[in-house]
Amino acid sequence: MTFDSFNFHPDVMNGINAIGFSTPTPIQEKAIPIIQEGKDLIGCAQTGTGKTAAFLLPIINKLALLPIKLNYINTLIIVPTRELAIQIDQQLEGFGYFAPVSSIAVYGGNDSNDWSQQRTSIENGAEFVVATPGRLIQHIKLGYVKLNRVEHLILDEADRMLDMGFYEDIMGIVALLPQKRQTLLFSATMPDKIRQMGKKIMQSPEEINISVSKPAENVLQAVYVVEEHLKISLLESLLVGKADVKSVIVFASTKVKVKAILKAIEQTDIVAKAIHSDLDQKEREEVLRMFKNRSIQVLVATDIISRGIDIEDIDLVVNFDVPSDPEDYVHRIGRTARAQSDGVALTFVHKKDKRSFDRIEDFLGQKIFKIPTPEGLNEKN
Repeated sequence: MTFDSFNFHPDVMNGINAIGFSTPTPIQEKAIPIIQEGKDLIGCAQTGTGKTAAFLLPIINKLALLPIKLNYINTLIIVPTRELAIQIDQQLEGFGYFAPVSSIAVYGGNDSNDWSQQRTSIENGAEFVVATPGRLIQHIKLGYVKLNRVEHLILDEADRMLDMGFYEDIMGIVALLPQKRQTLLFSATMPDKIRQMGKKIMQSPEEINISVSKPAENVLQAVYVVEEHLKISLLESLLVGKADVKSVIVFASTKVKVKAILKAIEQTDIVAKAIHSDLDQKEREEVLRMFKNRSIQVLVATDIISRGIDIEDIDLVVNFDVPSDPEDYVHRIGRTARAQSDGVALTFVHKKDKRSFDRIEDFLGQKIFKIPTPEGLNEKN
């Protein structure tokens, strides 16, 4: 099966192709047709299965088919943490690049600018609101959140939200929604309390259960614990003079970092290029073509290419920054050790990243080997 099987709007397909998705994951293959039919859905799916795209794509497609842009909240996505809210909002931006949809991530914090931006987007009728329960309720109490036209409610990581004590908040929010709506519930586990909540808020839901993909066994994973200002020097020490390492992807968290890494690498004898959101589709395709035919040794990128690209024989993947979600880690290192070949995945961990990396190890069910940082690294400006 390919994404063409879903008969998505051409603008949605352009977004899928730009991000680099090739074939649907199992949960996307099973969930998207159910969602397209307008049915409620309970999906038991862990991080790493591609569930975010499974629920975003059919709804973006539905909006892309409308003759006009909406000016009200059409889809409400409730999540347990600000990190997940930001992640989903970023994926909305990527998927909706050619089929523009408006969205806002609504989460707690002490920044008044964040609050003002959230309020403005809500009042202007953002089509997607991705929210943590507590912060959404704060906005609701001020009277400007209109939920009477919501057509889609999505609860992501529902088990985690209940574990965090959000049940009453969720039910309070649901009470404000139209009874006629589509409700999608995703959870890594399916305890009785999840099923009981599903019965209260859903109409004859379909159910699917997808086990998570883990990294291939032939990926050698290791970690360097390193200060932020020494990461560039460490990367150079791993790459310069290593003629046997012919194909490398370096993942960084932002396009600003990607550009800085590329600038540093270009000062060596290494041939490198970068991919980030400032490049248009043709430019991205050309860089990927050069990387695939070995015209360049190192590709520096944001997560825009961490999924779906079909390039074999990548020798090394470097996580310059720890990904905020285990799903991103799995997809990043999955670029190596493809087609039964061996590969290496190295991650640079700063002390501020320890909590995020602990989550990755918990998800993998294993501790990843720590390599001593080479002595004599020099800070790079």
